[in-house]
Amino acid sequence: MPRPFLEEAHIHPDVREAVANHQSDILREVRAAVTQHPVVVIGMRMNPVCKKARQLLDAESIPYTYLEYGSYLSEWRRRNALKMWSGWPTFPMVFVRGTLVGGADDLQRLMGRGEFARMVS
Repeated sequence: MPRPFLEEAHIHPDVREAVANHQSDILREVRAAVTQHPVVVIGMRMNPVCKKARQLLDAESIPYTYLEYGSYLSEWRRRNALKMWSGWPTFPMVFVRGTLVGGADDLQRLMGRGEFARMVS
């Protein structure tokens, strides 16, 4: 079932450009990384769950690209744009070959059952 979005027809023409371009810089950066790198972790400073995701990958010597956006008190508006774009409500966001696989616990489950290795190879 697709995620619901407010249809463009229900956005007044005067604000459509503002809606379309809101935080577009961070979205471009993340979309480019997800396209160019097999494994991408998007996180934030001081978040132990983001650290857990990186530690899981490091323990298996799996290369990844890490993008960090602020901390609990900074850059939350920019991170919110990523949440709206991906639909994923928390950090980290882990992408494998362009597919959002979830956060650290989801990554750990995929790794535990061997699915992560199949996705990366």
